[in-house]
Amino acid sequence: MFSHVPGLKVVMPATPHDAKGLMVAAIKDDNPVDFVDDRWLYDTEGDVPEELYSVPIGKGAIRKEGKDVSMIASSFMAGESLKAASELGKCGIDAEVLDLRTVKPLDVGMILKSVEKTGRAVVVDSGWKTCGLAAEVSAIIAENDIRVLKSPIRRITLPDIPAPAGRSLESKYYVKHPGIVDAVVKLVGAQV
Repeated sequence: MFSHVPGLKVVMPATPHDAKGLMVAAIKDDNPVDFVDDRWLYDTEGDVPEELYSVPIGKGAIRKEGKDVSMIASSFMAGESLKAASELGKCGIDAEVLDLRTVKPLDVGMILKSVEKTGRAVVVDSGWKTCGLAAEVSAIIAENDIRVLKSPIRRITLPDIPAPAGRSLESKYYVKHPGIVDAVVKLVGAQV
């Protein structure tokens, strides 16, 4: 929702290192920056330098190189995509994992370069499917690189229903790496 606001930058870190670096960059930025942290990441541990540093706003990171499919994600979904990529490797599928880090502005160059290399795109988003980040990334790919695609773009998102309040329903509702693996295998598996 915040990414829709003109002039507002939106960052969504996936690692402790990026959380500090993007927070510092947001504070130093002369423009308004919305810092979105995902509650699923609160227990995440990782190395964070004590000295002051920043992570550039608008610059994504390739968390894993691959040649068969580009998995494009942000925040918690970047970590789940890395877990899925590890499982996919056992199936013979070499997935590239892109961590957007910033959802506005998007690192369009990184996205398009990866999709051009792999020919396939799976966008993994912790938001809803309709009018979400996955839809925006998919539209950018379609507008720029549709000819390089070997298969349709696949969006893995929350279903377009309200979030459940009970634990028994949450396991079916929230996206986790086994669901990502299943979707990628269906998309890529027979073609690799």
